[in-house]
Amino acid sequence: MNGQLPDGAEQFLTVTHVIAMSAPYLAIAVVVGFITACVISWRRTLLVRDALHGRVRVEAVPTTTFDPSEGEVRRWSLHLGRVSYAAGGIPARGRAARLRYSAEHGRMHCYLEGPASARAVLAMPGFAEVEIRAGGSRSDIRPVQFPVPAQRRSGS
Repeated sequence: MNGQLPDGAEQFLTVTHVIAMSAPYLAIAVVVGFITACVISWRRTLLVRDALHGRVRVEAVPTTTFDPSEGEVRRWSLHLGRVSYAAGGIPARGRAARLRYSAEHGRMHCYLEGPASARAVLAMPGFAEVEIRAGGSRSDIRPVQFPVPAQRRSGS
């Protein structure tokens, strides 16, 4: 059987062999460090996956007279920068704020997406003439209805 190692694997094995022969305790430290790096990488991957899975979306609806000044745009960009801080310990890839535009039935919609932990920052208005709509429409909200309790029979 004539198998070839991937690029760099032969050099890695040679270095590992030299370290193991010259200093066994150093070899153990290298192995423990490698395992620790793998665990940290795996944990970060899970944090990013959970953050991307649980993103929230708000819709920005401007008025017909919406015309922002340069100062308002600068202020809103700083506001979008706060989304990253509000996300906390989530890695950068999962805490980013995203602007999404879509067109449905001839109307353009602007959505702002971000991690669930930054929901309050996303729902804050950034411009004076823009309404922020969080979640679905009002027609999606259903009132809670409780069943009518059965009548009690009196014993006397």
